[in-house]
Amino acid sequence: MPRVIVDCAIYQDGRRTEGPADFSDALDQARAAGDSFLWIGLHEPTAKEFELVTSEFGLHPLAVEDALHAHQRPKLEVYDDSLFLVLKPVQYDEKAGTVTAGELMVFVGDSFVVTVRHGEANPLGAVRDRLEDAPEVLRHGPTAVMYAVADAVVDHYLDVADELHEDLDGLETDVFAPDSAAGHNTAGRIYAFKREVLEFRRATGPLAEPMARLAGAGVPFVHEGSRPFFRDVNDHLTRVNEHVEGLDRLLSDILAAHLAQMGVRQNDDMRKISAWAAMAAVPTLIAGIYGMNFDYMPELEQPWGYPAVVLLMVGAITLLYRMFKRRGWL
Repeated sequence: MPRVIVDCAIYQDGRRTEGPADFSDALDQARAAGDSFLWIGLHEPTAKEFELVTSEFGLHPLAVEDALHAHQRPKLEVYDDSLFLVLKPVQYDEKAGTVTAGELMVFVGDSFVVTVRHGEANPLGAVRDRLEDAPEVLRHGPTAVMYAVADAVVDHYLDVADELHEDLDGLETDVFAPDSAAGHNTAGRIYAFKREVLEFRRATGPLAEPMARLAGAGVPFVHEGSRPFFRDVNDHLTRVNEHVEGLDRLLSDILAAHLAQMGVRQNDDMRKISAWAAMAAVPTLIAGIYGMNFDYMPELEQPWGYPAVVLLMVGAITLLYRMFKRRGWL
């Protein structure tokens, strides 16, 4: 267990206190004090490692299964002895242009909070430090931890959304630049960016319903005074979801505009090819006619016949060139 336990502490009256090293004894002490709770943080525990936590805290088997196997969508489950909240913190790698989502599970019950983290995205260290500097918040009990974790995850969503928007502005500039035709695989870049926005959306979209429930009434284990804080988190999440929808629409519009540009460029290329083919066809036609083996053809016996035919070819080509140039085909 020491390998997976990131931190374990008792909080009494909003302040961290020293407690027993064994978390079973620590939980008993927190419940006996009345105004205390135990917060234990775990990182990617195995089923065997999590078994003792499950039995001591009375966690529901279905929630335990979700916490162990991860790959869950954001949700809030209400059980008889606890609440189970699933969050998906995200990281954005600007160099690689990829969005990576981790998973964070929060169990809240009678005098305890258990957090289980999967992946590299980890807001919990900063959340614990910030809460320990704000005892007036921690006095609300385990609900304060759930709020602070959700608030940290959603606030980071706003940062990621801003970073994505900055990169989207750069992509948009590249697509509509005058020399954008020289770019490589522009449609592929747009589609890859759209996939990253979709990954981000999978983390933010489903979280709206759990936050709305926590901000309302009727959810057990939620301190009455914490509901306004959850409403604030829900407002921030609404902004994030609106931002993500805007990014998705912009990407669709940019992709459509790029495809339209490609169609226009292809039409221009086809006009140029057709114009050059027409100019090549005229001398080919004249030469083909005079290449036929007939005895009686105009100007065959005249000394000026060859220069006249060449001038006719040059004149026809010049006339066609000026006509196509005037119409913008060349």
